[in-house]
Amino acid sequence: MANLKNSFAGIKSPNPFWLASAPPTDKAYNVERAFKAGWGGVMWKTLGEDGPPVVNVNGPRYGAIFGGDRRLIGLNNIELITDRPLQLNLQEIKQVKKNWPDRAVVVSLMVPCEEDAWKTILPVVEETGADGIELNFGCPHGMSERGMGAAVGQVPEYIEMVTRWCKANTRMPVIVKLTPNITDIRYPARAAYQGGADAVSLINTINSITSVNLDIFAPEPTIDGKGTHGGYCGPAVKPIALNMVAEIARDEQMQGLPISGIGGINNWRDAAEFIALGSGNVQICTAAMTYGFKIVEEMISGLSNWMDEKGYETLDDFIGKAVPNVTDWQYLNLNHITKAKINQDLCISCGRCHIACEDTSHQAIMDSKDGKRHFEVKNEECVGCNLCVNVCPIENCIEMVTLKAGEIDERTGEKVSGNYANWTKHKNNPNSNG
Repeated sequence: MANLKNSFAGIKSPNPFWLASAPPTDKAYNVERAFKAGWGGVMWKTLGEDGPPVVNVNGPRYGAIFGGDRRLIGLNNIELITDRPLQLNLQEIKQVKKNWPDRAVVVSLMVPCEEDAWKTILPVVEETGADGIELNFGCPHGMSERGMGAAVGQVPEYIEMVTRWCKANTRMPVIVKLTPNITDIRYPARAAYQGGADAVSLINTINSITSVNLDIFAPEPTIDGKGTHGGYCGPAVKPIALNMVAEIARDEQMQGLPISGIGGINNWRDAAEFIALGSGNVQICTAAMTYGFKIVEEMISGLSNWMDEKGYETLDDFIGKAVPNVTDWQYLNLNHITKAKINQDLCISCGRCHIACEDTSHQAIMDSKDGKRHFEVKNEECVGCNLCVNVCPIENCIEMVTLKAGEIDERTGEKVSGNYANWTKHKNNPNSNG
Protein backbone atom coordinates (compact mmCIF):
# COMPACT_ATOMS: atom_id res chain seq x y z
CA MET A 1 0.00 0.00 0.00
CA ALA A 2 1.16 3.53 -0.78
CA ASN A 3 2.33 5.54 2.20
CA LEU A 4 0.55 8.92 2.25
CA LYS A 5 2.36 10.23 5.34
CA ASN A 6 3.37 13.81 4.76
CA SER A 7 6.11 16.06 6.08
CA PHE A 8 5.72 19.64 4.93
CA ALA A 9 8.10 22.34 6.13
CA GLY A 10 8.85 20.06 9.08
CA ILE A 11 5.14 19.66 9.91
CA LYS A 12 3.98 16.04 9.94
CA SER A 13 0.52 14.74 9.07
CA PRO A 14 -0.94 11.34 8.14
CA ASN A 15 -1.81 12.48 4.61
CA PRO A 16 -1.30 15.54 2.35
CA PHE A 17 -4.94 16.66 2.41
CA TRP A 18 -5.32 19.77 4.55
CA LEU A 19 -8.28 22.11 4.87
CA ALA A 20 -7.48 25.66 3.80
CA SER A 21 -7.99 28.66 6.04
CA ALA A 22 -11.68 29.44 5.48
CA PRO A 23 -15.16 28.96 7.03
CA PRO A 24 -14.65 25.16 7.43
CA THR A 25 -11.80 25.80 9.90
CA ASP A 26 -13.37 28.60 11.90
CA LYS A 27 -13.92 26.69 15.14
CA ALA A 28 -13.07 23.55 17.06
CA TYR A 29 -16.40 21.91 16.21
CA ASN A 30 -15.67 21.99 12.48
CA VAL A 31 -12.02 21.00 12.83
CA GLU A 32 -12.83 18.04 15.09
CA ARG A 33 -15.39 16.81 12.54
CA ALA A 34 -12.82 17.20 9.78
CA PHE A 35 -10.19 15.19 11.65
CA LYS A 36 -12.72 12.44 12.40
CA ALA A 37 -13.44 12.28 8.66
CA GLY A 38 -9.74 11.79 7.94
CA TRP A 39 -8.23 15.15 7.00
CA GLY A 40 -4.49 15.29 7.62
CA GLY A 41 -4.34 18.90 8.76
CA VAL A 42 -6.00 22.30 8.85
CA MET A 43 -5.12 25.90 8.39
CA TRP A 44 -7.17 27.53 11.17
CA LYS A 45 -9.26 30.39 9.83
CA THR A 46 -7.33 33.64 9.91
CA LEU A 47 -6.92 35.27 13.30
CA GLY A 48 -6.50 39.02 13.76
CA GLU A 49 -5.17 41.14 16.59
CA ASP A 50 -6.85 41.29 19.98
CA GLY A 51 -8.85 44.48 19.57
CA PRO A 52 -12.12 45.73 18.12
CA PRO A 53 -14.00 42.69 16.76
CA VAL A 54 -14.24 41.98 13.06
CA VAL A 55 -17.85 42.35 11.91
CA ASN A 56 -19.07 40.28 8.97
CA VAL A 57 -22.20 40.97 6.94
CA ASN A 58 -25.44 39.40 8.16
CA GLY A 59 -26.66 38.33 4.77
CA PRO A 60 -25.52 36.54 1.64
CA ARG A 61 -21.75 36.00 1.64
CA TYR A 62 -21.36 33.87 -1.47
CA GLY A 63 -21.82 34.25 -5.19
CA ALA A 64 -21.66 31.18 -7.43
CA ILE A 65 -20.99 30.10 -11.00
CA PHE A 66 -22.72 26.89 -12.05
CA GLY A 67 -22.22 24.42 -14.88
CA GLY A 68 -25.14 23.31 -17.03
CA ASP A 69 -26.05 20.58 -14.54
CA ARG A 70 -25.88 23.07 -11.65
CA ARG A 71 -22.53 21.67 -10.64
CA LEU A 72 -20.71 24.34 -8.65
CA ILE A 73 -17.64 25.39 -10.60
CA GLY A 74 -16.82 28.72 -8.97
CA LEU A 75 -17.54 30.35 -5.64
CA ASN A 76 -17.09 33.99 -4.69
CA ASN A 77 -17.08 35.00 -1.03
CA ILE A 78 -17.11 38.35 0.77
CA GLU A 79 -16.54 36.94 4.24
CA LEU A 80 -13.75 38.48 6.31
CA ILE A 81 -11.32 36.82 8.73
CA THR A 82 -12.69 35.23 11.90
CA ASP A 83 -15.19 37.32 13.82
CA ARG A 84 -14.77 35.17 16.94
CA PRO A 85 -12.74 36.51 19.91
CA LEU A 86 -9.00 35.87 19.68
CA GLN A 87 -8.80 34.24 23.10
CA LEU A 88 -11.61 31.83 22.28
CA ASN A 89 -9.86 30.77 19.10
CA LEU A 90 -6.57 30.29 20.94
CA GLN A 91 -8.22 28.12 23.58
CA GLU A 92 -9.85 25.94 20.96
CA ILE A 93 -6.64 25.60 18.93
CA LYS A 94 -4.79 24.43 22.04
CA GLN A 95 -7.47 21.88 22.87
CA VAL A 96 -7.73 20.54 19.32
CA LYS A 97 -3.97 20.08 19.05
CA LYS A 98 -3.99 18.25 22.38
CA ASN A 99 -6.81 15.98 21.20
CA TRP A 100 -5.24 15.31 17.80
CA PRO A 101 -1.44 15.33 18.22
CA ASP A 102 -0.85 13.47 14.94
CA ARG A 103 -2.71 16.06 12.83
CA ALA A 104 -1.26 19.29 11.49
CA VAL A 105 -2.73 22.45 13.02
CA VAL A 106 -1.38 25.62 11.42
CA VAL A 107 -2.76 29.03 12.31
CA SER A 108 -3.43 31.65 9.65
CA LEU A 109 -2.61 35.19 10.79
CA MET A 110 -3.34 38.70 9.59
CA VAL A 111 -2.47 41.79 11.61
CA PRO A 112 -1.45 45.33 10.64
CA CYS A 113 1.86 45.72 8.84
CA GLU A 114 3.67 46.81 12.00
CA GLU A 115 6.39 44.82 13.74
CA ASP A 116 4.89 45.27 17.21
CA ALA A 117 1.58 43.80 16.07
CA TRP A 118 3.34 40.64 14.90
CA LYS A 119 5.52 40.47 17.98
CA THR A 120 2.37 40.59 20.10
CA ILE A 121 0.38 37.84 18.41
CA LEU A 122 3.15 35.32 17.67
CA PRO A 123 3.87 34.29 21.30
CA VAL A 124 0.21 33.69 22.14
CA VAL A 125 -0.22 31.52 19.05
CA GLU A 126 2.98 29.63 19.83
CA GLU A 127 1.70 28.90 23.32
CA THR A 128 -1.18 26.87 21.87
CA GLY A 129 1.23 24.23 20.60
CA ALA A 130 0.25 24.91 16.99
CA ASP A 131 2.55 23.37 14.39
CA GLY A 132 3.11 26.56 12.39
CA ILE A 133 1.70 29.80 11.10
CA GLU A 134 0.49 30.90 7.70
CA LEU A 135 0.81 34.59 6.88
CA ASN A 136 -2.33 35.61 5.04
CA PHE A 137 -1.02 37.95 2.36
CA GLY A 138 -3.76 37.05 -0.07
CA CYS A 139 -7.26 38.07 1.06
CA PRO A 140 -8.48 40.40 -1.74
CA HIS A 141 -11.49 41.99 -0.06
CA GLY A 142 -12.40 43.78 3.12
CA MET A 143 -9.07 43.40 4.87
CA SER A 144 -7.00 44.62 1.92
CA GLU A 145 -8.80 47.95 2.14
CA ARG A 146 -7.39 48.15 5.67
CA GLY A 147 -3.82 47.69 4.51
CA MET A 148 -3.65 43.94 5.13
CA GLY A 149 -4.11 40.78 3.11
CA ALA A 150 -3.51 41.32 -0.61
CA ALA A 151 -2.42 44.90 0.08
CA VAL A 152 0.72 43.37 1.61
CA GLY A 153 0.92 40.44 -0.79
CA GLN A 154 1.12 42.73 -3.81
CA VAL A 155 4.27 44.44 -2.52
CA PRO A 156 7.29 42.10 -2.43
CA GLU A 157 9.21 44.41 -0.10
CA TYR A 158 6.43 44.16 2.49
CA ILE A 159 6.31 40.38 2.17
CA GLU A 160 10.03 40.05 2.82
CA MET A 161 9.89 42.51 5.72
CA VAL A 162 7.00 40.85 7.57
CA THR A 163 8.39 37.37 6.93
CA ARG A 164 11.67 38.43 8.54
CA TRP A 165 9.79 39.81 11.56
CA CYS A 166 8.00 36.52 12.03
CA LYS A 167 11.07 34.35 11.56
CA ALA A 168 12.86 36.43 14.19
CA ASN A 169 10.06 36.13 16.72
CA THR A 170 8.80 32.55 16.61
CA ARG A 171 10.04 28.98 16.68
CA MET A 172 7.18 27.88 14.43
CA PRO A 173 7.58 27.25 10.70
CA VAL A 174 6.43 30.26 8.70
CA ILE A 175 4.33 29.63 5.61
CA VAL A 176 3.57 32.63 3.40
CA LYS A 177 0.22 32.56 1.59
CA LEU A 178 0.45 34.37 -1.74
CA THR A 179 -2.14 36.35 -3.64
CA PRO A 180 -2.82 35.55 -7.31
CA ASN A 181 -3.88 39.16 -7.86
CA ILE A 182 -0.50 40.07 -9.26
CA THR A 183 1.19 39.99 -12.66
CA ASP A 184 4.09 37.62 -11.93
CA ILE A 185 3.80 35.27 -8.94
CA ARG A 186 7.56 34.71 -8.83
CA TYR A 187 8.33 38.13 -7.37
CA PRO A 188 6.28 37.81 -4.17
CA ALA A 189 7.43 34.19 -3.84
CA ARG A 190 11.07 35.25 -4.11
CA ALA A 191 10.45 37.92 -1.49
CA ALA A 192 9.07 35.31 0.90
CA TYR A 193 12.04 33.08 0.19
CA GLN A 194 14.51 35.92 0.80
CA GLY A 195 12.70 36.75 4.04
CA GLY A 196 13.38 33.24 5.29
CA ALA A 197 9.96 31.64 4.76
CA ASP A 198 9.86 27.92 5.42
CA ALA A 199 7.29 27.48 2.65
CA VAL A 200 4.75 29.28 0.49
CA SER A 201 1.11 28.42 -0.11
CA LEU A 202 -0.92 29.44 -3.16
CA ILE A 203 -3.18 30.51 -4.56
CA ASN A 204 -5.42 32.59 -2.40
CA THR A 205 -8.70 33.76 -3.92
CA ILE A 206 -8.94 35.82 -7.10
CA ASN A 207 -10.55 39.25 -6.99
CA SER A 208 -13.90 38.93 -8.69
CA ILE A 209 -17.53 39.82 -9.23
CA THR A 210 -19.38 36.67 -10.26
CA SER A 211 -22.62 38.18 -11.53
CA VAL A 212 -24.91 41.20 -11.59
CA ASN A 213 -28.56 41.12 -10.59
CA LEU A 214 -30.30 42.66 -13.60
CA ASP A 215 -33.46 43.49 -11.66
CA ILE A 216 -31.81 45.72 -9.07
CA PHE A 217 -28.52 46.27 -10.97
CA ALA A 218 -26.20 45.28 -8.16
CA PRO A 219 -23.42 42.68 -7.90
CA GLU A 220 -24.17 39.34 -6.29
CA PRO A 221 -24.17 38.61 -3.40
CA THR A 222 -26.22 41.71 -2.70
CA ILE A 223 -26.42 43.34 0.73
CA ASP A 224 -29.28 45.85 1.02
CA GLY A 225 -29.03 46.83 -2.63
CA LYS A 226 -25.23 46.99 -2.84
CA GLY A 227 -22.53 44.46 -3.75
CA THR A 228 -18.76 44.31 -3.69
CA HIS A 229 -15.84 42.39 -5.13
CA GLY A 230 -14.88 39.19 -3.37
CA GLY A 231 -12.54 36.23 -3.53
CA TYR A 232 -13.09 33.63 -6.28
CA CYS A 233 -12.27 29.96 -5.74
CA GLY A 234 -13.40 26.49 -6.75
CA PRO A 235 -12.70 24.24 -9.77
CA ALA A 236 -12.70 27.22 -12.15
CA VAL A 237 -9.46 28.62 -10.67
CA LYS A 238 -7.47 25.37 -10.86
CA PRO A 239 -5.70 26.18 -14.18
CA ILE A 240 -4.51 29.52 -12.79
CA ALA A 241 -3.31 27.88 -9.59
CA LEU A 242 -1.46 25.08 -11.41
CA ASN A 243 0.41 27.59 -13.56
CA MET A 244 1.47 29.70 -10.59
CA VAL A 245 2.61 26.66 -8.62
CA ALA A 246 4.66 25.52 -11.62
CA GLU A 247 6.23 28.95 -12.06
CA ILE A 248 7.55 28.86 -8.51
CA ALA A 249 8.59 25.21 -8.65
CA ARG A 250 10.78 25.74 -11.70
CA ASP A 251 12.26 29.08 -10.64
CA GLU A 252 16.01 28.62 -10.13
CA GLN A 253 16.09 31.31 -7.46
CA MET A 254 13.80 29.30 -5.16
CA GLN A 255 14.97 25.72 -5.59
CA GLY A 256 13.82 23.56 -2.71
CA LEU A 257 11.20 25.99 -1.38
CA PRO A 258 8.24 23.86 -0.19
CA ILE A 259 4.91 24.69 -1.84
CA SER A 260 1.43 24.05 -0.47
CA GLY A 261 -0.90 23.90 -3.47
CA ILE A 262 -4.33 25.53 -3.30
CA GLY A 263 -7.01 26.26 -5.87
CA GLY A 264 -9.88 24.21 -7.25
CA ILE A 265 -8.81 20.81 -5.92
CA ASN A 266 -11.98 18.76 -6.18
CA ASN A 267 -10.70 15.16 -6.15
CA TRP A 268 -7.60 12.99 -5.79
CA ARG A 269 -6.58 13.53 -9.41
CA ASP A 270 -6.50 17.31 -8.97
CA ALA A 271 -4.32 16.81 -5.90
CA ALA A 272 -1.95 14.51 -7.80
CA GLU A 273 -1.56 17.15 -10.51
CA PHE A 274 -0.59 19.79 -7.95
CA ILE A 275 1.86 17.41 -6.32
CA ALA A 276 3.38 16.48 -9.69
CA LEU A 277 3.97 20.19 -10.30
CA GLY A 278 5.89 20.58 -7.07
CA SER A 279 3.37 20.88 -4.23
CA GLY A 280 4.42 19.11 -1.05
CA ASN A 281 0.81 18.97 0.08
CA VAL A 282 -2.55 20.47 -0.89
CA GLN A 283 -5.17 22.64 0.78
CA ILE A 284 -8.86 22.30 0.01
CA CYS A 285 -11.89 24.42 0.81
CA THR A 286 -14.63 24.69 -1.84
CA ALA A 287 -14.90 20.92 -2.35
CA ALA A 288 -15.44 20.44 1.37
CA MET A 289 -18.01 23.25 1.46
CA THR A 290 -19.81 21.66 -1.50
CA TYR A 291 -19.75 17.99 -0.55
CA GLY A 292 -18.86 17.87 3.16
CA PHE A 293 -15.80 16.66 5.03
CA LYS A 294 -16.16 13.01 4.04
CA ILE A 295 -15.01 13.83 0.52
CA VAL A 296 -11.49 13.32 1.88
CA GLU A 297 -12.16 9.57 2.06
CA GLU A 298 -12.35 9.39 -1.74
CA MET A 299 -9.30 11.61 -2.05
CA ILE A 300 -7.24 9.36 0.21
CA SER A 301 -8.33 6.09 -1.39
CA GLY A 302 -8.08 7.48 -4.92
CA LEU A 303 -4.57 8.83 -4.49
CA SER A 304 -3.43 5.68 -2.70
CA ASN A 305 -4.81 3.39 -5.43
CA TRP A 306 -3.26 5.48 -8.19
CA MET A 307 0.13 5.45 -6.45
CA ASP A 308 -0.10 1.66 -6.10
CA GLU A 309 -0.88 1.33 -9.82
CA LYS A 310 2.07 3.55 -10.73
CA GLY A 311 4.45 1.92 -8.27
CA TYR A 312 4.96 5.01 -6.12
CA GLU A 313 5.53 4.08 -2.50
CA THR A 314 5.63 7.59 -1.04
CA LEU A 315 4.63 11.09 -2.08
CA ASP A 316 8.29 11.98 -2.55
CA ASP A 317 8.40 9.54 -5.46
CA PHE A 318 6.39 11.91 -7.65
CA ILE A 319 6.52 15.35 -6.02
CA GLY A 320 7.68 17.69 -8.79
CA LYS A 321 7.89 14.91 -11.37
CA ALA A 322 6.15 17.08 -14.00
CA VAL A 323 8.24 20.20 -13.36
CA PRO A 324 11.05 19.33 -15.86
CA ASN A 325 8.40 19.07 -18.58
CA VAL A 326 7.10 22.60 -18.00
CA THR A 327 8.90 24.94 -20.38
CA ASP A 328 8.53 28.25 -22.19
CA TRP A 329 6.77 28.37 -25.56
CA GLN A 330 9.99 29.09 -27.42
CA TYR A 331 11.37 25.68 -26.46
CA LEU A 332 8.44 23.64 -27.79
CA ASN A 333 9.20 21.28 -30.67
CA LEU A 334 7.71 22.93 -33.74
CA ASN A 335 8.42 19.81 -35.79
CA HIS A 336 6.06 17.70 -33.70
CA ILE A 337 3.10 16.89 -35.96
CA THR A 338 -0.38 15.70 -35.02
CA LYS A 339 -3.55 15.32 -37.06
CA ALA A 340 -7.13 14.81 -35.95
CA LYS A 341 -8.80 11.50 -36.84
CA ILE A 342 -12.53 10.83 -36.49
CA ASN A 343 -13.66 7.34 -35.50
CA GLN A 344 -16.56 6.76 -37.86
CA ASP A 345 -17.95 3.96 -35.71
CA LEU A 346 -18.35 6.35 -32.76
CA CYS A 347 -19.38 9.48 -34.70
CA ILE A 348 -23.04 10.47 -34.21
CA SER A 349 -22.91 13.03 -37.05
CA CYS A 350 -23.85 15.95 -34.80
CA GLY A 351 -21.59 18.26 -36.79
CA ARG A 352 -20.14 20.17 -33.87
CA CYS A 353 -16.58 19.48 -34.97
CA HIS A 354 -17.31 20.78 -38.47
CA ILE A 355 -19.02 23.96 -37.28
CA ALA A 356 -16.25 24.77 -34.81
CA CYS A 357 -13.52 24.16 -37.36
CA GLU A 358 -15.34 25.83 -40.26
CA ASP A 359 -16.33 28.98 -38.38
CA THR A 360 -13.44 29.51 -35.98
CA SER A 361 -10.49 27.40 -37.01
CA HIS A 362 -8.92 26.01 -40.21
CA GLN A 363 -11.78 24.62 -42.33
CA ALA A 364 -10.25 21.15 -42.03
CA ILE A 365 -13.38 18.99 -41.57
CA MET A 366 -15.68 18.09 -44.45
CA ASP A 367 -19.41 17.67 -43.75
CA SER A 368 -20.47 15.49 -46.67
CA LYS A 369 -19.23 12.70 -48.87
CA ASP A 370 -20.85 11.18 -51.93
CA GLY A 371 -23.85 13.41 -51.32
CA LYS A 372 -24.38 12.16 -47.78
CA ARG A 373 -23.80 13.74 -44.35
CA HIS A 374 -20.32 12.65 -43.35
CA PHE A 375 -17.60 14.21 -41.22
CA GLU A 376 -13.97 13.58 -41.99
CA VAL A 377 -10.73 15.47 -41.45
CA LYS A 378 -9.06 17.08 -44.47
CA ASN A 379 -5.49 16.23 -43.55
CA GLU A 380 -3.90 18.84 -45.78
CA GLU A 381 -5.73 21.60 -43.88
CA CYS A 382 -5.52 20.21 -40.33
CA VAL A 383 -2.94 21.95 -38.14
CA GLY A 384 -3.50 19.66 -35.16
CA CYS A 385 -5.08 22.33 -32.93
CA ASN A 386 -7.45 19.72 -31.32
CA LEU A 387 -10.42 22.11 -31.07
CA CYS A 388 -12.57 19.38 -32.60
CA VAL A 389 -11.58 16.97 -29.82
CA ASN A 390 -12.66 19.46 -27.18
CA VAL A 391 -16.08 20.24 -28.68
CA CYS A 392 -16.99 16.66 -29.60
CA PRO A 393 -19.67 15.32 -27.20
CA ILE A 394 -18.51 11.69 -27.62
CA GLU A 395 -15.45 10.71 -25.61
CA ASN A 396 -12.61 9.26 -27.73
CA CYS A 397 -14.53 9.78 -30.97
CA ILE A 398 -11.81 12.11 -32.24
CA GLU A 399 -8.16 11.41 -31.47
CA MET A 400 -4.95 13.19 -32.27
CA VAL A 401 -2.55 11.01 -34.25
CA THR A 402 1.17 11.80 -34.16
CA LEU A 403 3.04 11.68 -37.47
CA LYS A 404 6.79 11.24 -37.63
CA ALA A 405 9.16 13.13 -39.89
CA GLY A 406 9.64 11.19 -43.10
CA GLU A 407 6.38 9.28 -42.65
CA ILE A 408 3.98 9.09 -45.58
CA ASP A 409 0.57 10.49 -44.75
CA GLU A 410 -1.76 7.77 -46.06
CA ARG A 411 -4.62 10.15 -46.73
CA THR A 412 -2.62 12.68 -48.75
CA GLY A 413 0.22 10.56 -50.05
CA GLU A 414 2.63 13.33 -49.00
CA LYS A 415 5.79 12.89 -46.95
CA VAL A 416 5.89 14.65 -43.59
CA SER A 417 8.96 16.85 -43.33
CA GLY A 418 9.86 19.69 -40.97
CA ASN A 419 7.10 21.91 -39.61
CA TYR A 420 4.06 20.26 -41.20
CA ALA A 421 1.75 23.19 -40.68
CA ASN A 422 4.11 25.52 -42.54
CA TRP A 423 4.97 22.84 -45.09
CA THR A 424 1.38 22.37 -46.17
CA LYS A 425 1.00 26.11 -46.67
CA HIS A 426 4.33 26.70 -48.36
CA LYS A 427 5.19 23.41 -50.09
CA ASN A 428 5.09 25.13 -53.47
CA ASN A 429 7.31 27.98 -52.32
CA PRO A 430 10.95 27.23 -53.27
CA ASN A 431 12.12 29.70 -50.60
CA SER A 432 10.34 27.94 -47.74
CA ASN A 433 12.21 25.95 -45.10
CA GLY A 434 10.01 22.89 -45.15
